[in-house]
Amino acid sequence: MKKFVPLFAIVLILVFTGCSSKEVFKPKLVKDDWAYHGTNEEKIVDVSSDVAMFESRKVLLKDKAIETTIEESYRLIGSSDGWVISSTIDGQLIIDFIEDKSMKKKFNLKKTIAGASVKDDILAVLFADNEMALYSISGESLLVKVQGSAPVVVDSRIVNPYFMNDLVLFLTLDGKVVILNSKLKKKLRTTIVSSEDNFNNIIYFNVIDNKLIAATGTKLLSMAEKEVRVSYEIRNIAYSGKDIFITTKQGEVISLTPDLQVNAKVKFPFAHFLGLIVHNDKIYALEQEGYLIEISKNLLEYSIYEVDIEDGFIFVADKKFYIDDEYISLEQ
Repeated sequence: MKKFVPLFAIVLILVFTGCSSKEVFKPKLVKDDWAYHGTNEEKIVDVSSDVAMFESRKVLLKDKAIETTIEESYRLIGSSDGWVISSTIDGQLIIDFIEDKSMKKKFNLKKTIAGASVKDDILAVLFADNEMALYSISGESLLVKVQGSAPVVVDSRIVNPYFMNDLVLFLTLDGKVVILNSKLKKKLRTTIVSSEDNFNNIIYFNVIDNKLIAATGTKLLSMAEKEVRVSYEIRNIAYSGKDIFITTKQGEVISLTPDLQVNAKVKFPFAHFLGLIVHNDKIYALEQEGYLIEISKNLLEYSIYEVDIEDGFIFVADKKFYIDDEYISLEQ
């Protein structure tokens, strides 16, 4: 079984993540080969948090390839509010409307972009120097700009800005959640998730059970009327209903409440998890030595299957793991 090493392209640096330990995951019992898998016509050459790009520069949105094509020299930023966002290293940004190819807007923002999102007429941009800005799409004008602290090195898993009504939440490159009001055009609040010197950007954000859930590689925050923080060396995060599931560098799969209390945990010694999906009543964890672990939501039962995976980009969708030009599906 060929060992998988995920590759991620980011704006300022290329971070290779892999297991440096000589020990690898060796399950005592493998149930069978996983039956649902296949090959795409072309390989994935770029990924973001919610979209991927094929060699043809067409876009894979969750589990569906769409007709939107990314221009040469542009990299994929993400998808939001029906738009696909891409940019060049020198700050040229394009938003393409998925349902109408003729709807395309270009912006010259003049410096490297780390993340961006769209909602109605607002374009929210997180720059690679941690500066945050809101723009009017129709007016092609700056609404507000807030400077953050420039990071030294970051994790490749950058989270795009998140819209909540008139609020725009920036998930920064230095471990903070910064809240701007798009109507008042000002910053309202800054919350620190983690204070590590390096690789401290937000790698996950969601709203679960009316709580803001944010994570860096070392810290998980739940924020509502009070703030709760817990420390984990996090590899993957997924959720279902009110349950949050994480995998750790120690080979654990942990179930948490929205208040970050532990429901249950199970450990797979030396496992190096590449992706995590919650589907129906099961959790699926993809392991780099070529295993798919199917786990019950209460983490009491599991089965281990063998899968074929090769080197390449990995993209985690709703029902499939995509690796290079292959995919592993969770259903037939």
